[in-house]
Amino acid sequence: MKIITRISTYWKIQLIAWISASLYWGISAFFYGNFIWKMGIADLILDVCIGIALTNTYRNFALKKGWDKLNLKMLVPRIIISVLVLSLLYMFLIVGKLYLVRLFFLKSDTISFLAFFKSIQLQVFIAGTRLMSIWVLAFHLYYYSRLEIETVKENSRLSIVMKDAQFNNLNAQLNPHFLFNSLNNIKFLVLENPHLARRAIDLLSELLRNSLNSNVARLIPLNDEINLVNDYLELEKMRFEERLQMKIEANVDLSQHLVLPLSIQTLIENAIKHGIEKRKNGGSITLKIEEENGFIKISVQNSGKLSKEIKNSGIGLNNLRERLLLQYKGKASFEIIEMLDETVLATILLPLK
Repeated sequence: MKIITRISTYWKIQLIAWISASLYWGISAFFYGNFIWKMGIADLILDVCIGIALTNTYRNFALKKGWDKLNLKMLVPRIIISVLVLSLLYMFLIVGKLYLVRLFFLKSDTISFLAFFKSIQLQVFIAGTRLMSIWVLAFHLYYYSRLEIETVKENSRLSIVMKDAQFNNLNAQLNPHFLFNSLNNIKFLVLENPHLARRAIDLLSELLRNSLNSNVARLIPLNDEINLVNDYLELEKMRFEERLQMKIEANVDLSQHLVLPLSIQTLIENAIKHGIEKRKNGGSITLKIEEENGFIKISVQNSGKLSKEIKNSGIGLNNLRERLLLQYKGKASFEIIEMLDETVLATILLPLK
């Protein structure tokens, strides 16, 4: 079986970086004069080995001590000390390497190690400090950026989990609320008009199919929501008869825009329950959908008055506010106000994009 060994990205970078640095010094020596190929190749190989040995030792040490997870305040002093230590080690190893290589290839060179060390120590130390600073900073920047990415991913995951939990909670509130009101309507029809009650049951089954199986976190086409509203209004018309007048105006292509399920239906339901139902002579409901200043404007105007309790603590309306906030992240708005002519106006503004 053929075994294919794969070099990790880390080792590829290590080899490329240190070979490049050693080649730079070799090329400089070549143009400087008196270049010996065998000695140049030996210098290159040993330079790469020393560089990789020092930096890889630091990498293992830093990861073992957990420095890749430290904040900048705690990390900076450690980096400074580490660069200094690595530079000193680099200086001694490189000077020793240079001396031994030249002693091996230039046997007539009788200069002492101490004299050789003093002649180039500062130059090698500065070069080592520069190289080690670059490597250590690049190493910690990589792990710092990776930590930031992981933190962002974790925060995003938690945000999604929280959002799903909130939507599930809202769904648990909304569907029973909707079902209760629909069954309450049929109760009146069973007593007053059994024939219409059968039609009402058919409508309710259609309403339940569209609402109970829907996910309140999912956006649906506006025309699907309008169909739901039409079924609900037909059901209510059976109960209120002439006491309920309805009008729907849409100046946009309903199939091209999306809306939260049960959002308009919630406004219609609220208009009937707290407006039409409380008036002896009933009243009218007007639903208007139009584009306005980069928003889809959905307004429901109904006869009636607006109490503070309904405005601030109604289950359906509070549910709608929270769903809009979660779905559109503050870019959508909802408002309900009482007009001067004993009418209530509820308005939803949804961003077009």
